[in-house]
Order: sequence, then structure tokens, then C-alpha cells
Amino acid sequence: MPGLPLRVGTRGSPLALVQTRAFLEQIMAVCPVLRGLDAFREYAIATTGDAIQNRPLSEIGGKGLFAREIHEALLDGRIDFAVHSLKDLETELPAGVVLACTLRREDARDVLILPEGEADPENPFASLPQGALVGSASLRRQAQLLALRPDLRVETIRGNVQTRLAKVRSGAFAGSLLALAGLKRLGLEGEAAAILAPEIMLPAACQGIVGVTLRARDAELHELLSAVEDPKARAVSRAERALLAALDGNCRTPIGGHARLLPDGRLRLDGLTARADGSFILRRSIEGQAQDAVALGEALGAELRADSPADIFG
Repeated sequence: MPGLPLRVGTRGSPLALVQTRAFLEQIMAVCPVLRGLDAFREYAIATTGDAIQNRPLSEIGGKGLFAREIHEALLDGRIDFAVHSLKDLETELPAGVVLACTLRREDARDVLILPEGEADPENPFASLPQGALVGSASLRRQAQLLALRPDLRVETIRGNVQTRLAKVRSGAFAGSLLALAGLKRLGLEGEAAAILAPEIMLPAACQGIVGVTLRARDAELHELLSAVEDPKARAVSRAERALLAALDGNCRTPIGGHARLLPDGRLRLDGLTARADGSFILRRSIEGQAQDAVALGEALGAELRADSPADIFG
């Protein structure tokens, strides 16, 4: 294992830093001796996805842009492990980088943000005026919103959570859509005008899950980090990432994926493909044994791909 202090890499956003520090607290809880050893050093790494704020991710290379520089720092030895929002990690990691563990999932649902007031959770988008301008960086959210409200206009809104909230408050947008998990981790869940049920807005694959990567050769460190692995998060994330991989999921294709463990221990996976303009939405589900999570994701992905127009994967 690399010597102390261990160097942990992360994006520099407020949410990324909160998630990283929460993970380190968990590690020190299971291995208390580390707490007195000044065992960790944080390294905030600027990523291309953070640097380019004026263009949609679909135009500049997709979700891997939030991790590329962090992978490079791992492989060239500048950091020892890295903490990510798992939904930002590509399904195929670079050679020599592995996913060490996944943490307990926070609430995976999306929320509607309005300048003020609350919305009816049963019909949340009725709160948006006819033809209103909504800010979103996600084609998945855009497609589902426009399928329900084709009169609305959607423009790209980028930046960290606080920046997006400020743009709605200022009146630049009539509303926006964010992940509840990020708001809760930042203590900002009160900003949500309505929490969107998955039946209304299917979440992104791995939304609300934190994942930790490290070099494949660091077996001893892998054993330490995996001590905080959450088995439920591992099962659902494996299903959702397999779904994405089967669909060649990236930020250019609107894809939703959400798995949950049922009371009987079986796993249910819901998946969605769409056109960005909301003119096509296909939603399917599959159930099976949790140990078959990857196979379930692959099967549902194959079904969605077969029944979707080829142009949406272009």
C-alpha cells in the first residue's frame, strides 16, 4: 500500500469536496487508527468538464470529461485514490484503473427548482408557465420534461449546484432540474419545489452513489477502501452501469436507469431511452436475482436498443 499520507483526488466543486470528506470520515470510522495519523491529503483536480461551462457535455465529449484528468493523476502517481459521483464515471475505465467501492446510495430522485414556492408533486410541471425557459445540462431530463410539456423551452445550464440555483433565483430561468442527492449532501434540500417520482422523471444511472477508484495494482489499499462498500449500492450500480454499457450510454443519448432491491431481495431495473426533444420515449423494466445484476442490465439494454429508433444512438 502507498505510504501515508494517502493522496485523494477529487473535483474541486463544493459537492465533490463534501462527498470526499464524508468518504474519508467513513474510512476513519472503520479504521480509527488513521484518524490520529494525519493519513489523508486532498487534491482538487481541475477537469475539462468543469472548465468548459458554456457548452453542453454532449458537444464536448460526454461524462468522461469529469474524470479524465483524475484518471491521469492516478496512473502517473500524483494521487493514490479518487472519489467520484458514480454517474460521472464512464462504464469502461482506463486500463490500470478500477472501481474500489461504492457507498450507500443517497436519494436518487430528481427535483424541480423554481424561483419561489412549491409545486404539486403529482403534477409538478404545471407550475411552469406556458412556453417557459427551463435550464438543464441533462438530455435525459430534457427529453422527459418535453415529453410531458412540449411547449417548454430548454437551454443548457452548467456550473455547480449553487450556480444553477442562483440562475433560477435571478430569473434567468423559470426553473431547473437537479439531483436531490446533491442538494441533501450540501444541506440545500429545502431548495426543491417538488421531488420528482421516478415514474415522472426516471433518474440517471448511478445517481446518488459515490464511487472510489484506484490503481488496479494497489491490492492492499483496495482492501482498506472496500471496507466501506455498501452491498446494496454495489448491486444496483452494477445493474445500472451494465445497462449503460449495453446502450453505449454517454451524454449524447438520453438514457435513464434506476435499480432497486425489492422486499424479497430480488432486483428491479427500470430503463429509458429517448430523443432529446421528447418526441420518443421508451421505458421498460426487468426483474431478477440481485446476483445477476450485470446480466439484468445487459438484457434490458439489449431490449431497449432493439426497440428504439437507431437515430437516437447516433
